[in-house]
Amino acid sequence: MTITLAFDVYGTLIDTDGVVARLRQILGEGAMEFSRRWRERQLEYSFRRGLMRAYQDFSVCTRQALDHTCLATGVSLTEEDRRGLIEAYRALPAFADAAPALSGLRAAGRRLFAFSNGSAEAVRALLEAAGLLDLFLDVVSVDEIRSFKPDPGVYHHLLRRSGATGASTWLVSGNPFDVIGAISAGLRAAWVRRSPSAVFDPWDIPPTLTVGGLLELRERLEELQAGARAEPGAPASGGGPPS
Repeated sequence: MTITLAFDVYGTLIDTDGVVARLRQILGEGAMEFSRRWRERQLEYSFRRGLMRAYQDFSVCTRQALDHTCLATGVSLTEEDRRGLIEAYRALPAFADAAPALSGLRAAGRRLFAFSNGSAEAVRALLEAAGLLDLFLDVVSVDEIRSFKPDPGVYHHLLRRSGATGASTWLVSGNPFDVIGAISAGLRAAWVRRSPSAVFDPWDIPPTLTVGGLLELRERLEELQAGARAEPGAPASGGGPPS
């Protein structure tokens, strides 16, 4: 069975803390905390819009989250600084392990898709700037069905667009909410736990696989497949929920 791998983009392939360098020019030592709060509010806005069926492009969530973070922290940005931060978010850097890991997985015959809350246009531009776009078969965006992860419909849309089944499809994400959403929708999921201090949500829905970085993924998937082949009747892609 050919494995399809759907990679979350923001926070998995692309480092959202890449905006900190620009923030340091404005805020100094408070840059990292401001970045964290901005990212958390951005995700919260996408969750709320998904539940309310009040969809707006992810870039709207990003801009409004920036405005809220400024209000909450008492930071006053010039219009030039604000534009600069939004532009920085459109050109975030890739994690160092992204390109070699994706290249190795593609060479191993995996079907690779980028799968994001961002619009297809924004994600393509981001991945192209990071030198990753050509490693994917396609970019699948939630914008196509006007909702956000972890809405189950978003993961079902991924399966339709990729022509794959839940049993053969893995979401790869650094975001626990995304991993839980994918598994709940019938996919398998690998959590990329880049920091030992990162905590997974205690929902009794564990990741199918946990890796410390993207470079571990190829070997771990091969191990699971080898183990599955050794067990009569086991699914070819390893443990996890049925499709």
